[in-house]
Amino acid sequence: MGQAAEKPVFTPQDYLAWEAEQPERHEYLDGEVFAMAGAEDRHVTVSMNLAFALRQHLRGSPCRTYMSEMRLHVAAANCYFYPDVMVTCSARDLASPLVKAEPKLLVEVLSPSTAAYDRGVKFSHYRRLESLEEYALIDLDTRSTDCFRKSAEGLWVLHPFARDETVVLASVGLELPPEQLFADVID
Repeated sequence: MGQAAEKPVFTPQDYLAWEAEQPERHEYLDGEVFAMAGAEDRHVTVSMNLAFALRQHLRGSPCRTYMSEMRLHVAAANCYFYPDVMVTCSARDLASPLVKAEPKLLVEVLSPSTAAYDRGVKFSHYRRLESLEEYALIDLDTRSTDCFRKSAEGLWVLHPFARDETVVLASVGLELPPEQLFADVID
């Protein structure tokens, strides 16, 4: 019987150097690298609607909005991710052109293949970010949004928003009606 092939293990520095040369994006989880799948039209449209609304809302503030091409480093978990939408108000992040590490808000638009991962493993890593105040998960099929907010006690509390409800992103003071969040989405 043959032996199982070993997966290559990358150091964070090896990953960053290797990733810079790749045509597709890859996430890094404690030595392992995972290719990012392409997104469907609805996913990209909702991500863009949200990012544009956040950018406009935060204009003139120290906060910046980034979409899926910006890398996030979760040092406590030895991971690098590409969140769908991210807001950081950190001067340190502003000075870092390639990687952000102190987000205030992270948003993932769910797809059937990533929903469980985004709700579970990814959220467990994101919670290790001291700066993170809110994590939102947008479900395209139900057009609902689950916002998890860190309480004063450090507990993550769920604030669900149904299909017809305005989504409140308390960490950045934005209220987004469903017709704006899901504008131009074709079911």
